[in-house]
Amino acid sequence: MLSKYKPRINSHLVEKVKFQNADSAIKMLTQIRHKSDDYQYIQNSIIPTMHFQRSLPRLPVPELKLTCQRYLKALQPLLSKNDYLRTKDVVENFEQNDGQLLQDLLKKKNDLNKNTSYITKDWFDMYLTERTSLPINYNPLLVFRQLDNAYNNNQLLRSTNLLISSLRFYKSLKANILEPEIFHINPKKSDTIQFRKLMKYLPESISWYGAYMYNAYPLDMSQYNSLFNNTRIPMANQDVLHNNTSSKHIVVMRRGHFYKFDVLDNQGNILNPQLLLSKIQYILNDDIAPSNHPIGILTTTERNNWADLRNYLIKLGNEESLRIIDDSLMMIALDDERPRPDPKACVEQYLHSDGINRWFDKSFTLIVCADGTSGLNFEHSWGDGVAVLRYFQDISKDTTDFPRCHPENLNQVLLSADELDVKKLEFNLDEKIKCDIIKVKNEFKRKYDSLDVNYFEFFDVGRKTCKNFGISADSLMQLCFQLGHYKLHKKHVGTYESCSTAAFKQGRTETVRPCTMKTADFCYAVTSKNKPSNSDLVNMIKQCSVEHSKLVKEAAMGQGFDRHLFALRLLAKEKNLKIPSLFTDPAYSQINHNILSTSSLTSDHVWLGGFGPVVKDGFGIGYTIREDYSGAIITNYKEHSDGDSFRDAVTQSFNQILDILKK
Repeated sequence: MLSKYKPRINSHLVEKVKFQNADSAIKMLTQIRHKSDDYQYIQNSIIPTMHFQRSLPRLPVPELKLTCQRYLKALQPLLSKNDYLRTKDVVENFEQNDGQLLQDLLKKKNDLNKNTSYITKDWFDMYLTERTSLPINYNPLLVFRQLDNAYNNNQLLRSTNLLISSLRFYKSLKANILEPEIFHINPKKSDTIQFRKLMKYLPESISWYGAYMYNAYPLDMSQYNSLFNNTRIPMANQDVLHNNTSSKHIVVMRRGHFYKFDVLDNQGNILNPQLLLSKIQYILNDDIAPSNHPIGILTTTERNNWADLRNYLIKLGNEESLRIIDDSLMMIALDDERPRPDPKACVEQYLHSDGINRWFDKSFTLIVCADGTSGLNFEHSWGDGVAVLRYFQDISKDTTDFPRCHPENLNQVLLSADELDVKKLEFNLDEKIKCDIIKVKNEFKRKYDSLDVNYFEFFDVGRKTCKNFGISADSLMQLCFQLGHYKLHKKHVGTYESCSTAAFKQGRTETVRPCTMKTADFCYAVTSKNKPSNSDLVNMIKQCSVEHSKLVKEAAMGQGFDRHLFALRLLAKEKNLKIPSLFTDPAYSQINHNILSTSSLTSDHVWLGGFGPVVKDGFGIGYTIREDYSGAIITNYKEHSDGDSFRDAVTQSFNQILDILKK
């Protein structure tokens, strides 16, 4: 009986599974993190980590009619009246003809893949077949908020404590005792020991339904297994993800050189803190000159080119060194720069740097600078922000609350190189590959020199303020982006906002389209000579918030239109069918040319988060909303857009909207 029962996911869940609202999500998902006093584990959860995976609901295939309606609604503010009417005919024709056939094929395909979602494989393939270079284009950054103390300002202590916390997280995950993500609608009822003990003994096939009875909602954990031991390997036309779960070593990069050492013993236990600190200290004490021919720079180039260069490296006898990098449990980059306290310098350091001391193919790289500033850069194909942010927050809290290495450890006697067993990786390079490295290095410099970074911050304005105004904080930020762009260009453009679908099995993301007729009407009204009354403007802002929240709920419930249309288009290509006119219509290209690409990287543990623009003339906007703080990192290409003007326009818009709400 229970296996046939299909309850609806509570709509209150949707705001919390968005990456945009991940800080409150993490706080409310699991009020009780079962911290482990065992050095080997960061948590010792009563409920096994993957206990709910088998019974998670599947991502629904949206109704074709609703997808067409939502698509047209999103296009309306972008198109002229005549263009909209023409596109409307195209969409209606698609819905009645080609779309029906593709929808039937998609449902059949979905029925044959019960253990995944209709979008999962296509989404992986989309990333892995993309030939564009990874840094700036795909890999995001996160920088830790750090307390100003001896633990955080010392590069050796900071990197060692982050390593130990990472290993404790890794071992808990591997042992299936990392706390699973659960959103508790009523924490007093479900975020309890009793609830956890009951869930533990429910069969995996019905465990999600048991949690549902308590109004608690487990989230997908499938991406977590790719956090460690994972790398992306370049191949001709389509890369592959490589995972070696038996690795005991990590790789540390410094000045473009690679060092390898074990972090686990033969029984799989984490080595003692002093030994790990000594291994990193040995690398920092190695006063080696920066590499003249750093092979890490090759991970910055176009993927087919990198595949060819990697094959050439293997022919030169470097297969073993490359295998050590690929198989490593994780990677740490120790940088000589001191970017703090400048946010712009930090973004540049963690988003791209000069590429010499990076290996952008790794699932993530922990980066620790000489002043102790630390964060990470992560490869995007294997997973999304939800998994990375959970890891990021857990190790941040662990290193803050329970640092395993202390200032007094710095005075310990340093062991010899043989005792430490730290090995520097050597590479055999000929003149051809050396020239290739220099060429790629120069190409990458031109790329990151063309990038501009801006930021703005508002203190004492955050969720608390927005709650008092009766609006969504996320909708306020999105409205500021819309108004800022409209002030400069007097038009509306394709806007992307990422939303997690982690409420479903192997959920990835869906797109929220924040540019709506509500936001368009407000932008026109507030910039016109004959402005409506202030009360009317307040009402318009609230309507924008209501509309935005509705779109967020739809997206989080798998009811957006972007992923659905994406799957239908790929299916037509896969079946060698004629590509429907909906996908060749200029409007489809226009809405998918995302001038404003946005995502919130919000957490009490995140200082900065961001990514590059997704189109040449666009902006990458990573924004943060906390209880009493709002801010954003804005990236753009100098040749194609003006980041300074956009930042100023968004800042003016923020102040203008606040003034309206306060009157």
